[in-house]
Amino acid sequence: MYWNEAFELMKQGEKIKLPSWGGYWCWDDEKQTIMIHCKPEDADKGQGPVLDIRETQRVEYTFDNIASDEWVLADEKNTPILGGIATFNFGEALKYLKRGFKVCRKGWNGKGMYLAYVKESQYKVDGEVHYDSLYLAPWVGMKTADGKFVPWLASQTDMLADDWMFFEE
Repeated sequence: MYWNEAFELMKQGEKIKLPSWGGYWCWDDEKQTIMIHCKPEDADKGQGPVLDIRETQRVEYTFDNIASDEWVLADEKNTPILGGIATFNFGEALKYLKRGFKVCRKGWNGKGMYLAYVKESQYKVDGEVHYDSLYLAPWVGMKTADGKFVPWLASQTDMLADDWMFFEE
């Protein structure tokens, strides 16, 4: 949903979030502001896990979030700090891969399986990185259930799935 609908729902007492978030935003009637509830490790330095949006130290990030059209209601199924698991679509999974996060599908059966983005400088050909003589392209690899790390190719099912999540070791 778009921000304007999400904001109105907050004012009616609902908690909202973006799909990949571990926390949520809600409206505080007494303070007349949005309160950000996040995992302690995601809190701004010097701030607690609950933050008045007017005190955010990451203003650009906060405005980027407001501009999103992917707002959802936060509940105990989709929000980690409420006991759930945050999931997202394949487009978001690619974005997080490129930022260095490991991702996986919620339904994967193999223990320890995940995807990771491999930069051209992270792998070698013939024992060395050939910066000038060989074009090395980035790629997505999969850590398999048997401990191998291999190139990965998305299926139609993978690309259309909404059960992507951060890999937690």
